[in-house]
Amino acid sequence: MKIGFIGLGIMGRPMALNLQKAGHTLLVPERKSLTDEIRAAATVLPTQAEVAAGADVVVIIVPDTPDVEAVLFGEGGVAAALKPGTLVIDMSSISPTATKDFARRVNERGCDYLDAPVSGGEVGAKNAALTIMVGGPQAAFDRALPLFQAMGKNITLVGEENGAGQTTKVANQIIVALNIEAVAEALVFASKAGADPAKVRQALMGGFANSRILEVHAERMIKRTFDPGFRIVLHQKDLNLALQSARELGVALPNTASAQQLFTAVTAAGGGQQDHSALVRALEAMAGHDVA
Repeated sequence: MKIGFIGLGIMGRPMALNLQKAGHTLLVPERKSLTDEIRAAATVLPTQAEVAAGADVVVIIVPDTPDVEAVLFGEGGVAAALKPGTLVIDMSSISPTATKDFARRVNERGCDYLDAPVSGGEVGAKNAALTIMVGGPQAAFDRALPLFQAMGKNITLVGEENGAGQTTKVANQIIVALNIEAVAEALVFASKAGADPAKVRQALMGGFANSRILEVHAERMIKRTFDPGFRIVLHQKDLNLALQSARELGVALPNTASAQQLFTAVTAAGGGQQDHSALVRALEAMAGHDVA
């Protein structure tokens, strides 16, 4: 298939390359930031609209809801150039409510739309091991499945209504944030009590408290390796989506709000571009004690 790919950042670049390795033809818009590897693997076209016009499937993965809207419906956007029958797959993490509106507007052009946000970070993207959470029609999902299989391992059609994938991603980000917060609290507590945090982590990994967060992010906290990973500012964005959606639904998310405040404290101190495991720094500041 001819795949138009828009959003060649930390996640998008390896995802696009995995599609090319699986035998698909890549079309990408010209950007100064394009790497030599992408230029060698893809056909580079002058504009997003030309990418859309030449593609069977358009994949989008950009940072936030306004970015997706600009790609689709802004000046020189993708939507106006779509041929009837083109499949649009948004793999960004954005508002479930806005997603429903974007899907409706794309559907009106005779095209299918899937929201398919991902989890697994840069490592998962490079290893084609992403978790992909999909919302949209079964027929569109079946058509996209070989593409998803080239990028991920755990692929689920959550619901046939658009927005279901984004709702699942928001739920994922709530769980991840609260687990990071719990691990950070535990390490600050243990370290200030005089225990070796590395040995505490090792001991806990053999019990019921074990998790990927304890395995990966606790090690980051102990070794102070806060290069992203997944940036705090992006996790803040996702928790904002959770809290906004919760207000719309009349649902209380008290611990999500608390985790968001801790992220905000780290961002205010200049750490917004660090990995989300750096949430521990807010707890360390309150305790007057660093885990390390």
